[in-house]
Amino acid sequence: MKASKKKKGAKKEAAQKGSAQKGSAQKTPAPQNVETKELVSEAVSEAAVNIAVKTLTDSPAYVDPLSKNNASMVDQFPDEAKAAVAADAAVSAPDQAPAAADASSSWRAPASSETPSSKEAPQPEASQSIETPLQLMPGTNRLIHETSTYLLQHAHNPVDWYPWGEEAIARAKKEDKPILLSVGYAACHWCHVMEHESFEDAYTARMMNDNFVNIKVDREERTDIDEIYMKAVQLMTGHGGWPMTVFLTPDLKPFFGGTYFPKEPRQAMPAFTQLLQALTEAWRDRRLEVEESSGSVTEHLKMLDSLNARSEGKLAPAQSIRKDYLLDAADRLLDVFDHRFGGFGNAPKFPHTFNINLSLRCIDHLVDKSPSVKEAHKELVTTTLDRMAMGGIYDQIGGGFARYSVDRQWLIPHFEKMLYDNALMCQTYIDGYRLLGRRYWLDIAEGILSFVDRELKTEEGAFYSSLDADSEGEEGKFYVFTPAQIKEIAGTADGEWLCEVYGVTQTGNFEHGKSALHFAKTPEEIARDYAMSVENFFDRLRPLNEKLLNAREKRIRPGRDEKVLTSWNSLMISAYVQGYVATGKEAYLETAKTCAVFILNKLVKDGRLLRTYGKGKAKLNGYLEDYAFFVRALIDLASADPDARWLAHARKLNDVMLERFNDTEEGGLYYTSDDHERLVTRPRSHFDGAVPSGTSVATMNLIRLARITGHDPYILRAQGLLLLYAPFFRKLPDQFGNLLCAADLFVHSDQEIAIVASEMGNDLKEMIFCAHNGYRPNQLVVVSKPTNAYRLLENRMPVSGKATAYICKNFACQKPTTSAEDLLPVVTA
Repeated sequence: MKASKKKKGAKKEAAQKGSAQKGSAQKTPAPQNVETKELVSEAVSEAAVNIAVKTLTDSPAYVDPLSKNNASMVDQFPDEAKAAVAADAAVSAPDQAPAAADASSSWRAPASSETPSSKEAPQPEASQSIETPLQLMPGTNRLIHETSTYLLQHAHNPVDWYPWGEEAIARAKKEDKPILLSVGYAACHWCHVMEHESFEDAYTARMMNDNFVNIKVDREERTDIDEIYMKAVQLMTGHGGWPMTVFLTPDLKPFFGGTYFPKEPRQAMPAFTQLLQALTEAWRDRRLEVEESSGSVTEHLKMLDSLNARSEGKLAPAQSIRKDYLLDAADRLLDVFDHRFGGFGNAPKFPHTFNINLSLRCIDHLVDKSPSVKEAHKELVTTTLDRMAMGGIYDQIGGGFARYSVDRQWLIPHFEKMLYDNALMCQTYIDGYRLLGRRYWLDIAEGILSFVDRELKTEEGAFYSSLDADSEGEEGKFYVFTPAQIKEIAGTADGEWLCEVYGVTQTGNFEHGKSALHFAKTPEEIARDYAMSVENFFDRLRPLNEKLLNAREKRIRPGRDEKVLTSWNSLMISAYVQGYVATGKEAYLETAKTCAVFILNKLVKDGRLLRTYGKGKAKLNGYLEDYAFFVRALIDLASADPDARWLAHARKLNDVMLERFNDTEEGGLYYTSDDHERLVTRPRSHFDGAVPSGTSVATMNLIRLARITGHDPYILRAQGLLLLYAPFFRKLPDQFGNLLCAADLFVHSDQEIAIVASEMGNDLKEMIFCAHNGYRPNQLVVVSKPTNAYRLLENRMPVSGKATAYICKNFACQKPTTSAEDLLPVVTA
């Protein structure tokens, strides 16, 4: 959706409030990115980083915004800039807090620091240097022809934006101009602010159009580009975030980068126009140094993607995958666990579901000789899942989680809601329920599924990407309440009770006397306070929540990013399958199947996956994560539904992935396919961040497919991937959380259950639910009609025409059973 004039006007008001909001409850400084701190420093010397700075230091308009002093200036940045958002999501770098714009105490304004106003500057043409082959409507640029919501939001800027592609790159080379690359995403608050302040401003647009070729990228579509240049920004500044602003040579080598830059200089940050002037002068007057700098940064980017460069002389290759690797990594997670509020570290806080999943495995089977350690992991899981569910990060009336909390106690979120977060959180809460039996967690998971179905499902049965944090130009306005609003909706008596339950006060816990709804205590504790059972407490709460939700639906809604991404939809398919086998609700399975069929019909072309779908068009080569996540979703579907399509497509796409993404140099997997466009470096998929790495999910898929098909090269490839990364497990467990779970699957393979039936009847459903009873993360379940296509299913037929379960473990098989009652004790043993 293109931002409306009303919304953009509201953005202006929000941007002007900037510093006035400083110090409110949801604003917190950000910690350093772990990858940058622990890994970049190994590959990049301080002298090398300073090369990127050197070309600008003598400019009369600009003085060293990347000075090493900038760390001491962090507390002077606008708090909103701190809470923008850092490199996570579809990139492989770990979650990090939002970084402020690049700045330093050495900044000084040019002799004349007055920037001509937009009223005085003539409106620039859409393109002043070369003719565009596209037919553009007046007041639009080339982005008007794109399908990305984020790009369409910028289609009416006076900036002569190009989408990433050959046309823009050819123009930069022809005119010998540097490229201004701007990367963001639709739900990004500070992307909206920078758009209004700079990209909608005629004077700024003229500077950009006259001196640069301007390219706008949606990071969620082109995660390969974001992955590469985010590392460059982290190299130069020590942090990252969005909006990301990077300046490139015509051959795509980065020579300067940062995040948000304001329209006017403030709080140690240069004005964006001053930055443009400085870089224009550097390109014109110090060209050789700029090119030397860009070449050096590019070489270091290649080093960062190389495991060999990171480990040479420091880490010996692993000879085997051992249980102690997993236990050592889990111990390190306990060291950073927040015992009071759950989660890891201080504010801002991200869910880090993979770390929780590793602790679940420790409780279940990894820790067998130390009851105290097992109890420590139980505390980690219980405290974290409870506190997140109780906090404002969870939408108490509408379901679903916001992306992160800006405070330690999960109270105030950054209100954007992402599809991938909710898919992963849903699965973790279901696993927690299965292992520890806490019904509250299953309710939270079902709240997520309800939210996604209601607010993110497309008419074709797939899922949109995200909801904006802002509505009417204010972050969180759609979600927060005052006591008066609560009482008006629910009535005085019920309204007062709701205010007590949800911590809604006259002073508020957010801005302008408003509150994010949350539980200050667990539901059990609240119920005791009111002398009622937990069941009665929720019986009273649910209809009142419905009233609040219905009233909230009448507000102006946050924007929605209406693109469909293969990888994120695949995560959601897996979540709905888990919801089905945990609850038996048929609607969850049907939703998962419909989305899978959508991907097969709309996003598979000539046997290859495409990345994104919008406005009726599918485009862009699929990345490693698209293949890995969708193959996983198909295997998950095959564990709950007998349709032969799921396993057939899983194996085909898995083989395409192995062929097209194979890293013959180091033995890993590349993030892009072998026929992808050539960029300055070909990124690899290393780290589990906001989403699991393609490598970790692919490893799990290989192990599961090896057990289903009996194809030995699959298990050997999985072993090779684990051995490649094993030396890093102890050093950086928080960055390999899902790969550690894959290692557990490799080391501790559980029983295999093949359920065969001629049709989907009640007897088969009962078998499926029994097979999935309880928490067995390493158990393999396959549901199928009779077939000899896979070793696990060979010569296995329904007995007496009934659904039949065949159970094998440790290379030994038990007698097949047609009774769910007989299957259940075997599964739960």
